[in-house]
Amino acid sequence: MQKILLILGVMFIGATGFAQNKNAKATIEVDGVCGMCKERIEKASIQAKGVKMATWDVDTHQLSLIYNEKKTDLNTIQQSIADSGHDTQEITATDEAYENLMGCCKYRDPKVVEDHQ
Repeated sequence: MQKILLILGVMFIGATGFAQNKNAKATIEVDGVCGMCKERIEKASIQAKGVKMATWDVDTHQLSLIYNEKKTDLNTIQQSIADSGHDTQEITATDEAYENLMGCCKYRDPKVVEDHQ
């Protein structure tokens, strides 16, 4: 009987190891200035395969993410955001991608940032 309980215990521990939550949470800084930036940043985040939730705060510039670590990583998500024209804490958008933003979204321009405060 003890052997059976021991075997069942080992099987249970092994099974719970495979059933671990594969979703990760992260917060990264992303540059932007307005509601249009918010929509663009969140959309670019979600486009990275495996991202389940993305919420960007206009005031704090913090992007909160929930993503599947087996399908993507933070670098891939940040590259998708940079490709949309927004700088992240690790990846800077190309000048070409940045220039494609609307004038009111030019977060690198101090005048634009001042206008949004």
